[in-house]
Amino acid sequence: MKAALLAGALLLHPSPAQADTLREAIAAAYATNPTLAEARARQEAREEQPKQARSQGRPTLSATANGGYDDLGYGSAGSADLRAALPIWTGGRVESAVRAATFDVAAGEENVRDSEAAMLERVVAAYADLLFAQEAVEVARIGIGRLDRQVDEAQSRFDMGEATRTDVAQLEAQRSSVVANLADAEAALASARAGYRAVVGQEPDELAANVPPPSLLPVDLASARTSAETANPRLLERLRIADASDARIDRARAEGAPSVDLAGAYGRGLRETGGDFRGYDSAASVGLTLRIPLLSGGLVASQVREAEATSRADRYAVEAAARETLRAVDTAWAALQAAGRREQASVDGLRAAQLALDGVRAEYEFGLRSTIDILLAEQSYRSAQLALARARSDLLIAEAALLRATGQLDRNAYF
Repeated sequence: MKAALLAGALLLHPSPAQADTLREAIAAAYATNPTLAEARARQEAREEQPKQARSQGRPTLSATANGGYDDLGYGSAGSADLRAALPIWTGGRVESAVRAATFDVAAGEENVRDSEAAMLERVVAAYADLLFAQEAVEVARIGIGRLDRQVDEAQSRFDMGEATRTDVAQLEAQRSSVVANLADAEAALASARAGYRAVVGQEPDELAANVPPPSLLPVDLASARTSAETANPRLLERLRIADASDARIDRARAEGAPSVDLAGAYGRGLRETGGDFRGYDSAASVGLTLRIPLLSGGLVASQVREAEATSRADRYAVEAAARETLRAVDTAWAALQAAGRREQASVDGLRAAQLALDGVRAEYEFGLRSTIDILLAEQSYRSAQLALARARSDLLIAEAALLRATGQLDRNAYF
C-alpha cells in the first residue's frame, strides 16, 4: 500500500531530468510552427512597402530602343533614347505614402507578436492537456493494479470464510469501473498527443509536471491592466493601423496638389538605304514639368472623405480593442486566482485522502472497516489525484492567458 501511495505521489511530481519540459516544447514550436513562419514571411513582405513608397520621390532612368523595316523603300531604321526624371515637388504624396507604409509595418510587427503569443498559448494549452491526460492514465493504471491485489486478497479471505461473495463482487465492480475510466483516459491521451504534435511539431514524451511560474507575471490586477495598456499587441496593432489611416488622409488630399518634375531625354536614330547607313543628328532635351489638377470630377474630394471615414472607424476600433484588452486581463486574472486557490485546495485534499486511505486500510485489517469503506477511500484518493493534476494544468493555462493579455507572452516568458 505504501508503495502504491508513493507511486501516486511521484506521478504528480515526475523527475524533470527524464521528461520533456515546457521550455523544450516552446523551443521546438518556434523552430517548426508553420503558422508563425507564415506570419514572419508576410511581415518581411510588408517591410518592403516603405521602400516602394520612397521610390516614388527618387530619380528614375530608362532606356528605349526600337528597330524595323519600311517596305516603301526606306530600308531598315532604328532609334534609341535615354529618359530621366526627378520629382522635385510631389505635393506631399510621397511623404504621406511613406508615413502610412511605416505605420503599416509597425502594425505588422504587433501582428507578428500576437501570432507568437497565440502560438505560445496553444503550446502551453497542449502541454497542460497532455500532462493531465498522461497523469489520468497513470492514475487509472495504478488504481487497477491496486484493485487487482485487493480482489485477490478478498478472494483469499472468501475461500477461508473470512469474507463474503459480496465483498469480492464489490471490488470486481469497482475494478471494472476503473478499467472503463482507463479506456476513456487513453482515448483522451491519444487526442492530447495529436494536439501537442500539431502545435509543437514533434512527438511528445513524458512531460515534466513541475513548471516554474513565469517571472513576468503581474503581482496584482492594477499592474496587469497597466502592462496591457502599454504592451498588448492587439491594442498596439489597432493604434498603428489608425495612425496609418490618418496618413492616408494626407495622401488623398495630396492628389489635388500640384507637382513638379525635372525631366530630360537624349536620343539618336539610324537608317539603312541601299546598303548604306545614315545616322540622324542626336537630340537632347531637359525641362520642368508642372502638373496642376484643375478638375477631377469629384474624385479627390470623394477619396478624402473615404479616408476620413476609414480613420474614424479605425479610431473606434482602437477603443473597442482597449475595452477587449481590459476584459481579457480581468478574465485571465480571475481565472489565475481561482486556479491557484484550487491547486492549494487540491494539495490539501490529496493529503487528507491519503491519510484517510491509510487509516481505512489499517482499520480494515482489524475488521473495523468494510469493503465499501475501502472502495470509497480508494475512489476519493483517485479523485484527489485527478483534481490536483487538473488544477495544475489549469494554472498553466491561466498563466499563459494572463501573460498574453498583458503583452508579456513571448519566447522568453518561460526561460
